[in-house]
Amino acid sequence: MKKTLIRIFSVFLFVTGIMAFQEAIVRAESDIDKPLAYVVEINGIISPSTYDLIERNLHNAEKAHADIVVLQMQTPGGLYESTQQIIQGILQSPVPVATFVSPPGSRAASAGTYILYGSHIAAMAPSTNIGAATPINMLDENRRKSDDPEAAKQAAQPQTTLEKKIINDAAAYIRGLAVRYDRNGEWAEKAVRDADSINADEALAKKAIEVIANDVPDLLNKIDGRTVKMANDKTMKLRTKGAKIVDIKPDWRTALLDVIANPNIAFLLMSLGTYGLIYECVHPGAIAPGVIGAICLLLGLFAMNVLPINYAGLSLMVLGIALMAGEAFAPSFGALGIGGAVSFAVGATMLIDSSDPSYAIDPWMIAGVTLASVAFLSVLLAVAIRAQRRPTVTGIEEIKAAVAEVIDWSQGQGQVRVTGEIWMARAASADFIINTGDKVKVVDIDGLKLIVKPHTA
Repeated sequence: MKKTLIRIFSVFLFVTGIMAFQEAIVRAESDIDKPLAYVVEINGIISPSTYDLIERNLHNAEKAHADIVVLQMQTPGGLYESTQQIIQGILQSPVPVATFVSPPGSRAASAGTYILYGSHIAAMAPSTNIGAATPINMLDENRRKSDDPEAAKQAAQPQTTLEKKIINDAAAYIRGLAVRYDRNGEWAEKAVRDADSINADEALAKKAIEVIANDVPDLLNKIDGRTVKMANDKTMKLRTKGAKIVDIKPDWRTALLDVIANPNIAFLLMSLGTYGLIYECVHPGAIAPGVIGAICLLLGLFAMNVLPINYAGLSLMVLGIALMAGEAFAPSFGALGIGGAVSFAVGATMLIDSSDPSYAIDPWMIAGVTLASVAFLSVLLAVAIRAQRRPTVTGIEEIKAAVAEVIDWSQGQGQVRVTGEIWMARAASADFIINTGDKVKVVDIDGLKLIVKPHTA
């Protein structure tokens, strides 16, 4: 009876295992057959860190052979330069991109509207809005902050020739995106010139978007089968219904870039890092300046990787640092130091290659770091170098250079008093005549015995 039960139980386990294995195979085949959707969460101001997040995941989606990338967006706007970089990445992406203003209650204002218009699919959730796409961060900051209501009302309206050029360029840019995807170019231009905003229902009615969806799965089901225009005027039919969703949220790298990708902070990190390494080279063994300097420099370079850098400006900064450091090694009555300070300040002003004032390094930051650089590289560094070159005046080296008094001497050796201590000593040569009470000069040390010779004043 017992053997029979064991056999029945063994057969049951075998059959169960076979069924589980078959089910696993079916599920694996089902997952392989399923479309794949990357959903990237964009929440907050459009910045270099946003561009980095989107660009990385567009590449990841391409490697994973994803069928679509969804940018689930809610943003008040952001930097015009970063917006253009994001749109360029979307236009060149082999994976279709759908920008989805979601969840309900969100908005994609200013920069968000440009990205929406630059995507292969433009979608919104109910109770969301888009628009207000005037690039006000590039207009007169003083007028926008004015207490005069009339001045504030006219803040977004171009007044100078430069402002008109900026607005016309932005309007032409978004109209071009509208033409590419057969969307409402007139309203898009109105959003730029008049800061107009519309809700989801109005956007669909005006053909500013293609779809209104409640959530991401609903969006994927609704856009399935649509044909979109890709790079090089190629077309692609979307396969998104029931797609497997991979949620991508901002990671530590994005959080770090949010902090350090500010041009002022990146500039400060690079400056501190350079000075820390220079000090470590001049004063080896300090350790802390070298470690902190290396970390700051790497963080600064990491931030500069996503900022538009003018390499002529960077070269001038490096030249300025070299000239100011040269003042410490080869004093030139200020010529190298002043020339280095001027080169450094001009280079810092040119460092960020952008017409957007939001990218500019604060002039007060440049002035402060330049003065600190002069003080550190031309003054403190010179003091450190002179101190390093000064003869050692303590320990064994001090005794070697000291003059001693003979307190007892016989047959070429005896005792001497030096720096308040009594040492055994011997003459450096048998020909030296040394007597008690004489002054002798220490020329070397042999173990615990000094080697001396007569001291001549």
